[in-house]
Amino acid sequence: MQPFPDSLTHLMRHVLKQHRREVDRLIHEYEVYPGQPPVLFRLCEQDGLSQRELAQRVRLTPATLTVMLTRMEKTGLVERRPDDRDQRISRVYMTAKGRAALDAVGGAIRSVEQRAFAGFLPEEQLLLRRLLMQMQHNLDTPDSLADE
Repeated sequence: MQPFPDSLTHLMRHVLKQHRREVDRLIHEYEVYPGQPPVLFRLCEQDGLSQRELAQRVRLTPATLTVMLTRMEKTGLVERRPDDRDQRISRVYMTAKGRAALDAVGGAIRSVEQRAFAGFLPEEQLLLRRLLMQMQHNLDTPDSLADE
């Protein structure tokens, strides 16, 4: 059954799709494709993660991440190098092009966020943040605990 067009679930899904589509449009010229920004953000936090660590942090299967990293290597955003101590481990590093692209991604996200929140009071933004965090907590909590 389709949710009603005026349901909160439908509205949230539509807003998130619009947000992602707009960010993807703005970052495409930097050869950053959908799904890749979280990889860049994690490498910015800690460059040189193993592929396994990176897959866990971006919540992707190792196989999916491998395909993504191959594409990102081809566009020059990242490079993989063997670990100094264990040649079986491949570490992922952001390139200079990746860092420049990350700056563009951050700018695109800020730009879309400014547009999305135009006309909102700071208090309204804080309230929305609190409500979304509560929703996230509710959904992260197993059903058996939520009923107590």
